[in-house]
Amino acid sequence: MRYWKLLNRFWGSALAAELEYRGNFALAAIAAVAMLAGSIFSLSLLYQGGYRPGGWKFDEALLVLGAFTILEGFSNTFLGPNLNRIVEQVQKGTLDFVLLKPVDSQFWLSTRFFSPWGLPNLLFGLGVWVYAGSRLGMGLSGYLLGLGLLGVASLLLYSLWFILGSTSIWFVKIYNVTEVLRGLLEAGRYPIGAYPALYRFFFTFVVPVAFLTTVPAEASLGRLEPPTLLLALGIALFMFAFARFFWRLALRSYTSASS
Repeated sequence: MRYWKLLNRFWGSALAAELEYRGNFALAAIAAVAMLAGSIFSLSLLYQGGYRPGGWKFDEALLVLGAFTILEGFSNTFLGPNLNRIVEQVQKGTLDFVLLKPVDSQFWLSTRFFSPWGLPNLLFGLGVWVYAGSRLGMGLSGYLLGLGLLGVASLLLYSLWFILGSTSIWFVKIYNVTEVLRGLLEAGRYPIGAYPALYRFFFTFVVPVAFLTTVPAEASLGRLEPPTLLLALGIALFMFAFARFFWRLALRSYTSASS
């Protein structure tokens, strides 16, 4: 309950500060619509002449695009505003004040800020997901299973991002690495099966983009066996536990920039 009350305080104050510039929400919504329209247009170009990348139908690929847009909204709302600040706090020494607070430092660094400007992506992505699912005749169980896997994907994405942010304790100028991660995640706009074999290997076993967007879409379509679903959940839980361990390991090497 203490952490829940603290979370309400965090997001309440952050939302109040952001809403001083309400016009930004309209601009964010327009930008989200424009980006989504561009993504749908580029996806439609792949299907000219009856071509099916990786054997995926257009509506099935729309499901993957919806999953990507949902995760992009999640990143812009929760991950970016918080985890990108870790590097800055290490550089300026303000991480000291976080470590001195009577609250778990990882919780503080992961939830302190909230940006409503990513919500349009979340909503529009969910709309694309529902639209594509309705065209594919997807039932309630398919929606719930797919959205559940999207929750698992969000946990995996958070863990990867936090681990990279934690490395700033050793390598201070690490901000560009998180931007590289975001760039690699752009591959999740399309089904992994649409890429050549070498890229499929890289985006599955090196940077697990496949588990972020393609796996939730396949789960909702009923294409995944229970062992694969358990594997996705196991990978996400393992990465979260590793992120906790890695953060504590990094703190052993932390020396205040202000001292």
